[in-house]
Amino acid sequence: MSESRQLPNDPPPLPMTPAEVAARGWDAVDVVFVTGDAYVDHPSFAAALLGRCLESAGFRVAILSQPDWHSCDDWRRFGRPRVCFAVSAGNMDSMVNHYTANRKKRNDDAYSPGGLTGLRPDRATLAYCQRAREAYGDVPIVAGGIEASLRRIAHYDYWSDKVRRSILCDAKPDLLVHGMGESTLLTIVRRLAEGAPVESLHDLRGVAYRLGASQSPPAGDVIELPRFEDVAKDKRAFVEMTRLAHRETNPHCARPLVQAHGRETVVVNPPAMPLSTDEMDAVYGLPFTRRPHPSYGDARIPAFDVVKDSIQIVRGCFGGCTFCSLSAHQGRIIQSRSEASVLAEIDRIAGVRKPKFGGTISDLGGPTANMYGYECEKKLKSGSCKDKRCLYPQVCNQLLVDHGPLLKLMQRLERIPGIKKVQVSSGVRYDLLQADPKGDEYLAEVVKKHVSGQMKVAPEHTEDHVLKLMGKPGTQSLLRFKTDFERHTRDVGKEHYLTYYLIAAHPGCTMKDMQNMHRFTKEQLKLTPEQVQVFTPSPSTYSTLMYYTEKDPFTGEKLFVEKGLKGKEAQKVVVTGKTEYRKFHKNNQNRSK
Repeated sequence: MSESRQLPNDPPPLPMTPAEVAARGWDAVDVVFVTGDAYVDHPSFAAALLGRCLESAGFRVAILSQPDWHSCDDWRRFGRPRVCFAVSAGNMDSMVNHYTANRKKRNDDAYSPGGLTGLRPDRATLAYCQRAREAYGDVPIVAGGIEASLRRIAHYDYWSDKVRRSILCDAKPDLLVHGMGESTLLTIVRRLAEGAPVESLHDLRGVAYRLGASQSPPAGDVIELPRFEDVAKDKRAFVEMTRLAHRETNPHCARPLVQAHGRETVVVNPPAMPLSTDEMDAVYGLPFTRRPHPSYGDARIPAFDVVKDSIQIVRGCFGGCTFCSLSAHQGRIIQSRSEASVLAEIDRIAGVRKPKFGGTISDLGGPTANMYGYECEKKLKSGSCKDKRCLYPQVCNQLLVDHGPLLKLMQRLERIPGIKKVQVSSGVRYDLLQADPKGDEYLAEVVKKHVSGQMKVAPEHTEDHVLKLMGKPGTQSLLRFKTDFERHTRDVGKEHYLTYYLIAAHPGCTMKDMQNMHRFTKEQLKLTPEQVQVFTPSPSTYSTLMYYTEKDPFTGEKLFVEKGLKGKEAQKVVVTGKTEYRKFHKNNQNRSK
């Protein structure tokens, strides 16, 4: 039986065609969810997660997946939506999805059937919003997803190499939902369905919107960001804008942001409050089929293959790495599911996917594997420290790291009949292991029962000054972890290996730094790394700020930034010991010093 075919007792997927809408007995739909991804009814895919949330509240939702954006015909497929269009570029920023760090077109799209490219446009949020407005000009448009979320204020755009306006000014949705959108989108749809005008929703958390020249921005305790016109021409203003915006990302203490764009004003409300454990359980307990829509037949969707038997147990990350967009999107507050919820999902996986389910859960994790079940009590009461990071330069003593709940959960899952193995495939923060007396016990458990050959860790670099810019722990912590991992591997008599994720051409990184990384990996890690990525400046991160301004935003010091495409690739290949770019290195060695 094909993975994509529906089993008799499955809940039906959300409709993708008028025929499926009619089969449900609907004469119209409330919300048309437009997405740049293939529709996979799995909680790892945002369209499915949000669509099922709206469905559970009684709304009629149709999925418009990867529509033809060359006309608005597809936006009229289901007729006029009663409530709104909900628009997302997909699980990835469409520009990151389309282009490599060297601005070359990618050869495949992991979120499309058959891995085909060309099924979504560049800057998909803009095109989708424009077509929705063209199709039904009076229907409210709500934009969301990571592309919209990270571009909610003025931002440096790597692909055009310029500072662009807020996506609100270009895509012109009525509202933008930033961050994780379940509670915010549901509130929006409910109030619109009750007849509330869009303007009355400007009070909601997790919402951003634009105001015209005749409309007054909110007053009171708000943060006024430097104007778009100023940040577009003055890098000092751009630094100040980014610093102010990052200080207001914690929902417990954030204030609204206001930024002028010519005669318009963009207003960004504080993020939505994090979901409680009960709310997380409710969201992940919805009736997903956990498979692609049947219309795809046997076409593989690569991103689904990776996560089909995985379970997300945690959301958010308090790592605060400067190159990572999680702080600006999911946030720095950890949200964990209950043990009962995770057990119930395993039962559904075994039931829904029989006979294809082989008894292996491919991942038990989230953004990071070992942040489950604990948080900083101070942060939960009063919000994140505005000028302090949880894990850098060391793990904060206010963060009471405890691997106990995760150990208990893993041991409970091992005893479920029919479950042969529960793997940990998400990356592990080794500095957290070393901050917890139970950390070594957790590592021993993972090595013994939950590793399938390789274990992922992400040191990202080996040079102290680059690690400082990244907000990552030093190599002493990495080497200690390697020693502990190898000790536990010997104890259980297995051949397990560590996979190291590394970044080339991060701001501040020179060719000499990459040559030092090559020596370190060869002499200390005893390997030639293969998982080396060239840094991609994604919108709204501190590392992107460093790339654009060529300055350390925390000290004001000037940074070397490799911006040449050949130079970036050279930094990558030198770590593997290859020699293709020796001539380039020689010609540019003075610039890199």
